[in-house]
Amino acid sequence: MTSIERTAYPRFKRLITAHELHLFFSPTRDEVAWASGATDCDEHLLALLLMLKSYQRMGCFPKLKGVPETVVDFVRRAVELPEGTLPLYRAAKTAKNHRGLVRQRVGVVYNQAEARRITEVSIRKEAAAKNRPADLINIALEKVVEAGLELPAFSTFDAMASTVRREVNAAICAGIHAG
Repeated sequence: MTSIERTAYPRFKRLITAHELHLFFSPTRDEVAWASGATDCDEHLLALLLMLKSYQRMGCFPKLKGVPETVVDFVRRAVELPEGTLPLYRAAKTAKNHRGLVRQRVGVVYNQAEARRITEVSIRKEAAAKNRPADLINIALEKVVEAGLELPAFSTFDAMASTVRREVNAAICAGIHAG
């Protein structure tokens, strides 16, 4: 298993500076108006804005529980929500609808089958020349982003890099033994 820290897969940093909070997580007036028009309560407004800003920063949707408290507090204060407001969804359908709204706003397509296909093709193409899974994952990440697709989970990239690398290495060994 490849360590996510060795790859370019997007994730929250352990320490986020005040500058980074302002640069990456400040909702614009337009974003607040957009989110306000799509939500019915403070919890959903906060959750939607966190999903939007996180997606803009990372290219994937984090679990709301995985968003650092500093980011949650920063966005909550930025839109002047009450102190105890938490980013919660009472229904999975609301979260799904909000992910669709964010995808539409940022212009990305949710097509996991195509993202996996691109991942496998790019890993397979490079696996003969590169043996480190982190390098293969980074190449695949770049190709999926270039295609304008939402990133699959890190585990998808990791499993595919491991499987394809094993197949390519076996083929190389078989070629050596046959030669």
